[in-house]
Amino acid sequence: MKIFLLGGTKDSINIIDHIKKNYESYILTTTTTEYGAKLAIEGGSDETIARPLPKDEIIKIITENSFDILIDATHPFASHITQTSVSIAHELKIPYMRFERPATNLKNIETSHIHYVNSFDEAGKLIRNEFLSGNILHFAGANTMEEILKYVSVDRFYPRILKVESSIEKCKKLGIDPSHIIPMNGAASLEENIKLMEKYDASVMITKESGEVGGVIEKIEAANESNVAVVMIQRPKIDELKKNDIVSNLDELDIKLKNFF
Repeated sequence: MKIFLLGGTKDSINIIDHIKKNYESYILTTTTTEYGAKLAIEGGSDETIARPLPKDEIIKIITENSFDILIDATHPFASHITQTSVSIAHELKIPYMRFERPATNLKNIETSHIHYVNSFDEAGKLIRNEFLSGNILHFAGANTMEEILKYVSVDRFYPRILKVESSIEKCKKLGIDPSHIIPMNGAASLEENIKLMEKYDASVMITKESGEVGGVIEKIEAANESNVAVVMIQRPKIDELKKNDIVSNLDELDIKLKNFF
């Protein structure tokens, strides 16, 4: 089974590991960063491509190498690539699967500190209007910083980012002081989040609704403990994606693979 995997997430590493242990397979994983590609190779991927790929190039690779299935395990907020992957699978008439981590279960979590918004633009406006003092912890990735900084002072802004060249460059271009950059290695624990909120005198934290794998519960509980507001960007809805295309765990992935092959 030849698998074209759109990766770059912890979910994608788990998928690689699971498929390699349970199926005779060849996996090509694409990621947008060298760091993501390194993790994919360590996870067992046979080959990686470490850069964003345009639609035409993905079609060419899948066609020329006779891939059997396209699996999209990109981040829940990478809506553009999910839309593109649905379109590619439809055009090439190959099996398609979207691995989407479940939404965060907040049933037993205090949510009174959470302000829900639908975009980073909305988040920036909300903070500008409602949170006039204290610092802003940005726990939502380097690619989303610019939207927030349209509305708030860079002097109050503390992003937690992967310490990779592309992210550091983004910070430089946006005028973020190096002392404000918080290096990140995977999801932080509750205790680590609390320490950061205290250290940087935060009044508000920005995060995506990226599921329990993304450490959302630890962020919310730390904010509750530290009396810090949470601005949470909700997941984009992707009209092109059919419910039947989505799996949310490895058992569901197995059922789909067995149905396809």
